[in-house]
Amino acid sequence: MSLTKIAAKVFLPRQRALERYQSEGVSMQHRVLRHLISRGRHTEYGRNHLLGATRSYEDFATNVPVNTYEELKKDIDRMRHGEADVLWPGTVKWFAKSSGTTNDKSKFIPVSDEGLQHIHYGGSFDVVAAYLRNHPDSRLFDGKGLILGGSHSPNYNIANSLVGDLSAILIENISPLANFVRVPRKQTALLSDFEIKRDRIAEECLRKNVTNLSGVPSWMLSVLVRVMELSGKQHLEEVWPNLEVFFHGGIAFTPYRPQYEKLITSPDMRYMETYNASEGFFGIQDDPSDASMLLMLDHDVFYEFIPMDEFGNEKPTVVPLEGVEVGRNYAMLITTSCGLWRYLIGDTVRFTSTNPYKFVITGRTKYFINAFGEELIMDNAEQGLAYACQMTGAEVSEYTAAPVFMDSNAKCRHQWLIEFSKEPDDLRRFASLLDGKLQEVNSDYEAKRFHDITLQQLEIVKARKDLFHDWLKFKGKLGGQHKVPRLSNSRKNIDELLALNESKEV
Repeated sequence: MSLTKIAAKVFLPRQRALERYQSEGVSMQHRVLRHLISRGRHTEYGRNHLLGATRSYEDFATNVPVNTYEELKKDIDRMRHGEADVLWPGTVKWFAKSSGTTNDKSKFIPVSDEGLQHIHYGGSFDVVAAYLRNHPDSRLFDGKGLILGGSHSPNYNIANSLVGDLSAILIENISPLANFVRVPRKQTALLSDFEIKRDRIAEECLRKNVTNLSGVPSWMLSVLVRVMELSGKQHLEEVWPNLEVFFHGGIAFTPYRPQYEKLITSPDMRYMETYNASEGFFGIQDDPSDASMLLMLDHDVFYEFIPMDEFGNEKPTVVPLEGVEVGRNYAMLITTSCGLWRYLIGDTVRFTSTNPYKFVITGRTKYFINAFGEELIMDNAEQGLAYACQMTGAEVSEYTAAPVFMDSNAKCRHQWLIEFSKEPDDLRRFASLLDGKLQEVNSDYEAKRFHDITLQQLEIVKARKDLFHDWLKFKGKLGGQHKVPRLSNSRKNIDELLALNESKEV
């Protein structure tokens, strides 16, 4: 009997528990809330916000305000300096470094021991449970999993306290048993220089029996390209003939899928999306035929939602899970066993089902363009690019977009800077197809484009090879969970990129 067949038995109880999501989702969520309130009442934050007297969701929503990172920042910094019982009982030793706010280069998300075990590792366990349920023929554990992570460093001068990418914290604390079925070595996985790490990972894994991949699509692709260069092979299945699945997350997979399918030509290769952020593990693609993800309901995360058409209002509507509607776009709030209370995570989602609760990620509350009332979100952008690529044979490696508020001819438009791994047969046609698809999927954009009165057709600037890589390297953001900001109302990022694009043009 294969090792996978033996290991699969461990996941059977959890597979049965996931089936209860169909009928017990709301009750699961309220059990989570009661647990979090019970634990949180013993903290300074809990005492200040009357958690000891909180008996219902309505009390909770009244007593605890909606928070951004700015509201919790001082408390988190006290936790980083070793203070106990601030936002969560006890002392928190790990802090996941995430992209910054308006006022700070980075955010530091507390990761308590409970959160690490119940949320992050619990979600990872569910990924495997769902995968094995869907693919009983899997040989997942008969080889190695290539897990791509970031790096960490000491947190101030606090003993045994670390700050870094969430993936590095997960690798640092991973079960010794898991180390038998993963590559590369821990010391390689935690290197801070991504370019050195990429080469070493490729060298270490080249002759291993790799059956599965886990990581961010953009960074994993960079590693796989290096594996191909070292191997001299045409396709990845020639290097790893038993490779069967890529567990991916962090950024949308759609722009990268053609590149992966060119690299891995086996018709048996599978792709499974996960939603594992620094703040928590929120979703898994539990059905291979459905692109939406199952919301994780019993992992120490209580969810609330703000309709995006009210986002930014002084007193927006906030609803728990039972209040969401299919098809509506929401900003997500979370309360977790890491001490995040009614925390605005910054992601936006749209539910595709409420029985069970399934959703798609539509973007970020700060990654959108609404310079002229067009309300363009990342979901629109991904649909538009996928269509334009399909119609022109193009493949997009990286991109970003921002508004041009007024040029020398008093014209306004969106400007897209795109790095193609395969250029379209006609760039003007690509731009026209993208523009048309955006109008089709976004009525506000369509209205602003009407007769070119408010917005003219979008402009595409072709980026040189490796532009986005060089920009991230310049900013010290290679590897880990760093992402290229896709859409922005500000021109800061795109202007930096355009300057770099021109400075190295041949």
